[in-house]
Amino acid sequence: MDRLAFTSLGAMNSQATIRAQISNNLANVATTGFKESYSLASQAVKLEGPGNETRYTSAHGLSDVIKLQPGASITTGNAMDISMNDKTVLGVQAENGEIGFTRRGDLRVSPTGVIENAAGHLVLGEQGPINVPQGYLVKITADGTVYGRQPNNPLADDEALGQLLLRDASQTPLTRRPDGLFEPLNAEERGADFLTGPLPVSVRSGQLEGSNANPVQAMVQMMDFSRSFEAHTKMLAEIKSVDETGSTMMRLP
Repeated sequence: MDRLAFTSLGAMNSQATIRAQISNNLANVATTGFKESYSLASQAVKLEGPGNETRYTSAHGLSDVIKLQPGASITTGNAMDISMNDKTVLGVQAENGEIGFTRRGDLRVSPTGVIENAAGHLVLGEQGPINVPQGYLVKITADGTVYGRQPNNPLADDEALGQLLLRDASQTPLTRRPDGLFEPLNAEERGADFLTGPLPVSVRSGQLEGSNANPVQAMVQMMDFSRSFEAHTKMLAEIKSVDETGSTMMRLP
């Protein structure tokens, strides 16, 4: 009887993790550059302690793997808005100073003269943060080169200000950080840069990428897991009832 209880409880705990991920997807349907993620896999976990050595329960890993499928393209006409092609990701600086990656391309020049995105993350270049002289007009080419031009001198040539830190993540699985940024799934590479993949990195200026979360699919999954959770709850109640009945039968008159 206890094996059945452990199995139901393990399934409920695993489904709780998945429901949290589905809720996160629903909450970010309208977030620029948001990417869905999924639990790695279910696995059997041995229960330590007194009792039989055959007690195992199912569980899901808590790590997420980012799905870099593109979202809807939104044309803005803003020269500093970019959307990333294929599996390209943009390097930014997290609050703790580590390197994180994102698909969010709503860039702007901060009051301190550096480029950041609308979430406040400092955008990194190949040589560090990209500084923009005060008043310069900024444009970004397809290869991620940032150019600036003086607005009061239309005959002046564009000045190269830096190169965005773009990486191809087609061969590098990414996981979600607690702050919402991406980082390599490999523990040795977390919080740092990684080698770009074989695909060329590129961006499109004047566009933003929407979320790739499907609200209809997420709602159907949420209803499915809610029914499954309710079924496991009823099973635990039935197990308790059967166990109490068995204990009553064993009592001496």
